[in-house]
Amino acid sequence: MQAVLVNGRILTADGVLEGKGLVIRGGRIAAILERHDVPSGAALVDLEGGTLVPGFIDTQVNGGGGVLFNDAPTMETIATIGRAHRAFGTTGFLPTLISDDLSVVDQAMRATEAAMAAGVPGVLGVHIEGPFLNAQRKGIHDAGKFRVIDEAAFELLTSLKTGCTLVTLAPETTTPEMIRRLSQAGVRIAAGHTNATYPTVRDALDAGLTGFTHLFNAMSPLTSRAPGVVGAALEDQDAWCGLIVDGRHVDPAVLRIALRTRPQDRFMLVTDAMPTVGMTEKTFTLQGRQIHVVDGVCVDQHGTLAGSDLDMVSAVRNAMAMLGLSLATAVQMASAAPAAFLGLTDQRGQISVGQAADLVLLDEDLQVRETWIGGVSSGR
Repeated sequence: MQAVLVNGRILTADGVLEGKGLVIRGGRIAAILERHDVPSGAALVDLEGGTLVPGFIDTQVNGGGGVLFNDAPTMETIATIGRAHRAFGTTGFLPTLISDDLSVVDQAMRATEAAMAAGVPGVLGVHIEGPFLNAQRKGIHDAGKFRVIDEAAFELLTSLKTGCTLVTLAPETTTPEMIRRLSQAGVRIAAGHTNATYPTVRDALDAGLTGFTHLFNAMSPLTSRAPGVVGAALEDQDAWCGLIVDGRHVDPAVLRIALRTRPQDRFMLVTDAMPTVGMTEKTFTLQGRQIHVVDGVCVDQHGTLAGSDLDMVSAVRNAMAMLGLSLATAVQMASAAPAAFLGLTDQRGQISVGQAADLVLLDEDLQVRETWIGGVSSGR
C-alpha cells in the first residue's frame, strides 16, 4: 500500500521542506520527492497547508482515556491508553506501572508482550516506575510496596520478550553491580524517586544508568555543598532527562536554566499522564486515594502531585511558550530524543527515508489534525 502526503510543510532534521511529497510504503517513509516528481496516479493525501512532524514518543504514560495501567494491567487497557494519547500526537509510548507488587509487574509485562504481538498501535515496551524506590522521595507512590531488587526481581525485570523495558529506580536502594547486570541484559535504567547523593549517582551512571525520570521532581536537589541527583544529572552530558513541562511540576525558569547546562538533545518531554487525559471527568482513584485535577495537575487531598493531565502536543506548545524553544527543538524533545533514549534512532523519531511512518499533522495553532502510525492514518 502506498500513499503520498502533499501540500504541507515537512519538519525534518535538516529544516522545513515545502513543495514536497512524502511517500509512505509498507509502513515506512519510502521517499521525499519534489511535488512534480510524484508519480501520476499515486494516492494523494492533501495536508492542506499543515505541518507534518515526527510522531511523539512518550516514555511515561500511567493512563488515559479513563483507565489506569495499575488498575488493570491488560492489553485492553494499553490499547485504551494508546487511543486516548494518539489524539494528541503520541504515536509511540511506554505504558507505565507505578510501584506495585511483583505479581502486578509480571501482569504488566505480559500484557505489554500481548499488546505488541497483537499489533496494538504505538506500544514500544513498558516502563516499570518502582517499586525499587526511596520512601524519602516517594511522592504519590505507596511506600508499602517498596522493595529491593533481589534475584527474583532481576529475573522478572529482564523477562520482556519484545520491546523496550525501562525501569525507574533509586540508585541508593541497590548496587552498581545490579545496575550493570540489568543494563547488560538490555534494561534501560533511570533514576527517580531517589534521595541519592552525588557520588552514588555518579557510580550508577558509570554502571549503566542512562536516564532521569521527571527531572527535579522526587529527587535530592542541587545545593551548595550537596549536588544531589539534580546536580549529577545537570553535570552529566550523556544521560537523558525527562521533563514534565506543565508549569506546575517545575517552574519554567528552572527548566530554562537546566537547558543551558547540557545538550538539548538529551532532554525529552514526558507527560506522566493519568486517566483524565482525553476525558471530561477529571477525577480518579489511585490505589485507594481520590485524585483530582487542579489547574492542570493531578493532586490528592493533601495537594501531593499525582502525575499530570498533560498530553504530548500540549507539552510541545508549553516548551515553546514557557521555555522559548522553537517548534523544531520542542518536537525534537518529543520525538528524536526519546527515540534515542530507547535505542530506536534507526527506526523512529524523525522524518527521513527508511524510518517508520509515525507522523503527526499540526495546524497553524499546533493542534493535532491527524496522525499516522506505521503509515496507517487515524482517520481510517
